[in-house]
Amino acid sequence: MVKTSTRWTSSDAALRAVQVAFDVEKQVIEAVRRAAFDNQLSPSDQIRLILGLPYNSKPVRPRLTVTLSDTDYAMLAERFGLDLDDKRGIKERLNQELINFTKK
Repeated sequence: MVKTSTRWTSSDAALRAVQVAFDVEKQVIEAVRRAAFDNQLSPSDQIRLILGLPYNSKPVRPRLTVTLSDTDYAMLAERFGLDLDDKRGIKERLNQELINFTKK
């Protein structure tokens, strides 16, 4: 019999957890996302709150993400007049674009 390390036993519950996906109308998805945003929760934690399950009460770090391909970076570098290798500069310009979007 293999002896289980105490280091790994704490992750046993997480390994047994099962992710559940809900196929619901767009209206339901939007309502849950809006409530999660208003409550500063992740959509997953908002669903747990709705279902009366324990959830992480720490606010979610406000963050937006987007996946950029090499082609996207090339287009953005050209648009901003930056070197393609200046990923940080491109990211800073993208950040500014999002800030400008909120001012419209």
